[in-house]
Amino acid sequence: MPASKTSTKPDRPFPTLMLELEAGATWNGLICGVDEAGRGPWAGPVSAAAVILNPDDLPPGIDDSKALTEKRRAVLEPIIKAKALAWGVGFASVEEIDELNILHATGLAMRRAVEVLGHPPVHALVDGNYRFKLPCPVTPVVKGDSRSLSIAAASILAKTARDRVMIEMDSVYPGYGFGGHKGYNAPIHQKALQTLGPCPAHRRSWAPIKALLKAA
Repeated sequence: MPASKTSTKPDRPFPTLMLELEAGATWNGLICGVDEAGRGPWAGPVSAAAVILNPDDLPPGIDDSKALTEKRRAVLEPIIKAKALAWGVGFASVEEIDELNILHATGLAMRRAVEVLGHPPVHALVDGNYRFKLPCPVTPVVKGDSRSLSIAAASILAKTARDRVMIEMDSVYPGYGFGGHKGYNAPIHQKALQTLGPCPAHRRSWAPIKALLKAA
């Protein structure tokens, strides 16, 4: 009977600094990674973060925020901020989402995040396949939060920043459960909407919210 084999190959690749180093050599300067959080929820703002990592002092344990627990993201957030050469967070409000649409509001949040970086980047690696207009040239990176360390770091900062806003909204608009589901579609959220109706934190251009407002 053949001996059993244990694979040491990870289930998926982990983000590296390869894309940043390649872009830095091409553009001859600092490269930031950019990612967003909150494009899909029914309520709350969309957030974005931009991060320029120090290749000589990388925070350990950076990964796509979706692959990390809430507790782990909370641990990594201050470490990333302390070790990064620069970081920035930006938001687009519910009103801006309804006025601009979610794609353009996401781009607005990203621009705001890049604009507050302490060191202006010469190029940005942005998660996804859309070339947002930012203060510097952009390279879209499909599944960037699982490929690029700086995008993964940005995904953590964007997620933790938005989660804090939604927890605050939970106390301002009680009864919707924002502190738990963070504005996403969830049974408790659906039930609260049927009972309480939409509140100012809800995205009124979203089809489920628009239908409730129309029926009211």
